[in-house]
Amino acid sequence: MTLFRPYRHGALRLAIKPLAAAIMALMVHAAVAFEPFTVSDIRIEGAQRTEPGTVFNYLPVKVGERFTQEQSDEAVRALFATGFFRDVRLEVDGTVLVVYLEERPAIASVDVTGTKEFEKDAVIKVLRDSGLGEARIFDRSLLDRAEQELKRQYLSRGKYAVRITTTMTPLPRNRVGLVLAVDEGETARITDISIVGNRAFSEKELRNQMSLSTPTWMSWYTKNDQYAREKLAADIETLRSYYLDRGYLEFSLESTQVSISPGKEDVHLTLVLKEGEVFTFAGATLGGDLLGREAELKALLSMQAGETYSGGKLNDSTKRMTDRLGELGYAFANVSTVPNIDRAKRTVTFQLVVDPGPRVYVRKINVSGNITTRDVVIRRELRQYENAWYDAERIRLSKVRVERLGYFTDVKVDPSPVPGASDQVDLNVTVTEQRTGSLNLGFGFSTADKLILTASINQQNFLGTGKSLGLSLNTSRVSRTLSIAYTDPYYTADGVSRTVELYTRTFDGAELSLGDYSLRSTGFGLRFGIPYTEVDRVSMGLSAENSRVSLGLNAPERYIQYVYGVYDPVTGELLEPGYGTSSNSLLANLAWSRDQRDSPIMPNRGRYQVATLEVTLPVGDLRYYRLGYQDQWYRPLNKDITLGLFADLGYGGAIGTTQYPTFKNYYAGGIGSVRGYETSSLGPGVDPVANTPLGGQIKMIGSAEISVPIFGTGNDRSFRSFFFFDAGNVFPTGGVDLGELRYSAGFGLTWISPIGPMKFSYGFPLGRKPEDRVQHLQFQVGTGF
Repeated sequence: MTLFRPYRHGALRLAIKPLAAAIMALMVHAAVAFEPFTVSDIRIEGAQRTEPGTVFNYLPVKVGERFTQEQSDEAVRALFATGFFRDVRLEVDGTVLVVYLEERPAIASVDVTGTKEFEKDAVIKVLRDSGLGEARIFDRSLLDRAEQELKRQYLSRGKYAVRITTTMTPLPRNRVGLVLAVDEGETARITDISIVGNRAFSEKELRNQMSLSTPTWMSWYTKNDQYAREKLAADIETLRSYYLDRGYLEFSLESTQVSISPGKEDVHLTLVLKEGEVFTFAGATLGGDLLGREAELKALLSMQAGETYSGGKLNDSTKRMTDRLGELGYAFANVSTVPNIDRAKRTVTFQLVVDPGPRVYVRKINVSGNITTRDVVIRRELRQYENAWYDAERIRLSKVRVERLGYFTDVKVDPSPVPGASDQVDLNVTVTEQRTGSLNLGFGFSTADKLILTASINQQNFLGTGKSLGLSLNTSRVSRTLSIAYTDPYYTADGVSRTVELYTRTFDGAELSLGDYSLRSTGFGLRFGIPYTEVDRVSMGLSAENSRVSLGLNAPERYIQYVYGVYDPVTGELLEPGYGTSSNSLLANLAWSRDQRDSPIMPNRGRYQVATLEVTLPVGDLRYYRLGYQDQWYRPLNKDITLGLFADLGYGGAIGTTQYPTFKNYYAGGIGSVRGYETSSLGPGVDPVANTPLGGQIKMIGSAEISVPIFGTGNDRSFRSFFFFDAGNVFPTGGVDLGELRYSAGFGLTWISPIGPMKFSYGFPLGRKPEDRVQHLQFQVGTGF
């Protein structure tokens, strides 16, 4: 831009548009020049929203200074670069510098119409974050980029026919209103997947390995019938791994063809493969810096000479070696593979070159992503320490322990080299928090109780301290339970936990005409848990409990005997004394648990065991004991299917000559027990007066469950189906009669939904007896907060 002083015709104006500013500046500069002059004043014209001070800051001259040709060019470029102005014009009136500005319009409003695939508010927020929001300066280039990005998002959802039309409406005071009208069109579906060149495996078998598929009845959930470049790339790698794991060392994908119909509604995929031949693994040698551990590292090989080559086993071997080196402090160890192929014999040998790198120690540990959870809650779970040698196994265990807290949806633990120090790393622990409060509701239906409701509200991470506070409620026409529990998992710095619990349980038979009696148990408990390995824990505690029985005129016989004792019907002799209407007991609790599951919510592998002992101390009225054992065992049958085996055993007995409290009996039937039967309906019989289950002193429950992905969802563990077989019952103290076991089989669905975990099951009793009470459908739902 050139500015000059006129000689005869007053001020000569020179206006330059932004797109031609540089070219015009050069042309004018070459044609006209002016002598530098001293500026006596600077006047700003046309600025409405822009403060004069902002303009002055971009001018390279002040009043009283000399103004040159170069400064005029610099001033125009600087003002245009702000993005505030559509046009800039400089004039000279005598010795006064006049700056004429034409501001860009401001955005008065932004609206989006026609969006169904995305939430309207979310789209507007993204636009605002990209610079297209109310009160922002309108920039056409930003709008073009926003339109392209929005269109790209639609294309990733299979909306290839999407059209976006933007309307810009001028408004008073140099403002504009923007409306983005979206016509989403129909979603393009994959109607055909063709695989060419396959000889060893059928096209159907190969398509089953891919996540992309033609439409299925679950496509509304999985979206697997919607084409995306990223999904196809992942499927290609899946197919490559599938072939490599079966010996096809030279497998390659010759071409990939993606065609879209003229109406942009149908997508056709064609994959052309070259399988090659099957190769046999002929052995491996180790090279590089072996740290004197050649035998140890070679023992980690997953393949033996003579086996069919497997890329997965080779990768597993190198990973096991790098993991072992990582345990020794070599954080950046690398094992590279060099193949030696003999095509004539169809064999392959590998040289594994080991590069351990420097041994390093962890300088410091950084924790990020925890908004609510306090740092100490995460750090106390870490088994890798600062200023200690890097240990890959301790880091893996640290990650598992943080995940088991249940406070986070994602946990990442990554080493980061320290600049300038090759023997040091920082450990970055990044977490993504989730809602740790839960509201769980359970519903059941039975002929006796009609609607059964169970509810619990828990906050596992109270105020970010890692402490747990819970309230549980179980109500039906038969029984009600209310309990409050508070747990501090780190009551001591060594990880000793403390749990305080207050509970009350009520059974009112008279209310339902099931017998003229009521029972209430109220207790207070204190329990401590002591970890002695990373997976084992022992807990012990005391509970004080009061049990009160109220009898009416037509009370059941068993409760009359509990209160007044058992008498010989012939002689009237007291055989067992009663406890009266109110009895107190002090219970000692001892438990052992071992948790080796890979996930506490949706486990795929591992085992969980709990053994318990509950015994009354001689200071109370009641004298009894109860033993319990639970076992959960999980094993993947393949990458999609998980087998679970479960056992729940219990045994209770009286101490001395006292009678065993009838309200401490075990019950079976219903969800968590033998499904297909009414909750707590199984047992050796029913009360002849109240017609309610008697329960038993011995409990034996077993279950087998196979968890499989729902057809079309792939290995999505948040949405699974399951098939089960249950067996069990409760028995009197006389012993176990296996002929009285009850069996059931059925199916169900589990879904970790946005509102919480949901579970449906439908059970079929097998070989039921006439007195058995059936309850086919059971349902549980929970939500988080």
